[in-house]
Amino acid sequence: MLYNPIIPGFYPDPSCIFVPEWDNTFFCASSSFNAFPGVPIHASKDLQNWKLIGNALNRPEQLPGLAHTNGSTSGVWAPTLRYHDGLFYIITTNVFDNKAIADPAKWDNFIISAKDPFDPASWTEGIHFPFQGYDTSLFWHENGKVYVTGSHYHRIKAGIRQTTIDLTTGELGGEFQEIWLGTGGIAVEGPHIYQRDGWYYLLAAEGGTGVNHMVTMARSKDIMGPYEGDTTNPLLTNANTTQYFQTVGHADLFQDKSENWWGVALSTRSGPKYENYPMGRETIMVPVTWDEGKFPVFSNATGAIETRVLPTKDVEIKGTGPLCDASDRINFTAGSVLPVHFLHWRFPEPSAYVISPTDHPNILQLTPSKLNLTGLDGASAATPQTFVGRRQTHTLFTYSVILDYVPKTVNEEAGITAFLTQNHHIRLGVTLLQSSNPMEPVLSLSFYAISSKPVPEAFTVPLPLAWQSQPLKLEIKAYNLTHYTFSAGPADAQSEMQTFANLNNEIVSYGFTGTLLGVYATSNGGEGKTAAYVSKWRYTGQGQFRD
Repeated sequence: MLYNPIIPGFYPDPSCIFVPEWDNTFFCASSSFNAFPGVPIHASKDLQNWKLIGNALNRPEQLPGLAHTNGSTSGVWAPTLRYHDGLFYIITTNVFDNKAIADPAKWDNFIISAKDPFDPASWTEGIHFPFQGYDTSLFWHENGKVYVTGSHYHRIKAGIRQTTIDLTTGELGGEFQEIWLGTGGIAVEGPHIYQRDGWYYLLAAEGGTGVNHMVTMARSKDIMGPYEGDTTNPLLTNANTTQYFQTVGHADLFQDKSENWWGVALSTRSGPKYENYPMGRETIMVPVTWDEGKFPVFSNATGAIETRVLPTKDVEIKGTGPLCDASDRINFTAGSVLPVHFLHWRFPEPSAYVISPTDHPNILQLTPSKLNLTGLDGASAATPQTFVGRRQTHTLFTYSVILDYVPKTVNEEAGITAFLTQNHHIRLGVTLLQSSNPMEPVLSLSFYAISSKPVPEAFTVPLPLAWQSQPLKLEIKAYNLTHYTFSAGPADAQSEMQTFANLNNEIVSYGFTGTLLGVYATSNGGEGKTAAYVSKWRYTGQGQFRD
């Protein structure tokens, strides 16, 4: 039995390969948008246990432009991962929301490579090339040329375009030529080319990344076309069905060592109502049958699939990261670093995160940023925001930290958050607020939510006097399919925990990314510098809904 998603949580636009030269290992890359480090890489030996082995974009100098992306769907889209002649390649696009579709500056396409995907330092800086579009992919031709294929946008016209490229310089072999317009669905994107039985097969996605998403394919005897679509298109979709797994599309194909074919795609666990999907677009996998001279046939995308024998179960995978469905029990011990699965929003200020300082052992010390999680306008952030989180990877979970924090300046704040984007998140924190008596500001708990969906009113409540002299436990819990609770109480008195908010997770069910659970510290635009001390970071997965 195969269970989906194979990589749960915010891991969209999967691109996967099988590399026999690396001990018969499977590798998958995913989109990361504004999150940093970016382009996570998972590895598996058995297609059942996937381990995060690192992030291909792990240093600001690799992609300086990520500091200036603007908008909730900006950042790094849809990497293609490939292996050729001893090198791993990733080709992808850094996108700027604040620029028009027809503006070439909106699309920053680039290539990075590595000899060893388990070594973050192995990934090179970006080699950039001009292309007015996104979802670029690479194909090595037997004639020695390398082809780059991508989704081209110009005003309302979209199509798949292609040319040759020099991987060492980014120089193109000529103008991009349009090779396929798709079957008529909007946003023809996510192209990959495969050569098989004398044909070049072009895999694509259409219909937009919502509930009309689908996988389509065309083929040609010449790599530059013309391409003719499969008469049975779409090859994979859950559009117009009642399946729990929806928005199925943006696929890639690969073989295992027994030459069985597999397809990976993105999907949301939303059902056709498409309202509650806080983990966003996740990675699913289905068996594929590909007979000689024919188009491939994908199995249906469901939560549990009766399938052929999977590769022998083997969870011994190199790398320091966790298995994709692992829980957290992190104590910030001296000499440790932030775990590889922890994320910031764009580039962090490194000095804002200190692990186990001398006077506070087993603590993550946070220095507040001027900007809070919303940033300047819900879209941009001219300076770093003090925030670090991990992906929600289970339908049901409990996440908690111990917060030792006594703000000294009015409007300083630190707490926990369920964060999707700057304009879609929920936060509960401890803050110091001005009262009617200027000499006596009030230590308070502050709740705030922002979304394009309905949100509860923000509120503040004075922190109980008995709680003010001790660390607090702050907790987020997904207790059913649709709702979170935000709770707080004395760290040493579980019986005194109080729930301060019970709210629908549709607030963070939106767009291209998935929910991050984490901590933040901010002066809310002021000059406050009071550090917040976080300990006993716990995330416990408590259940997956698959239907």
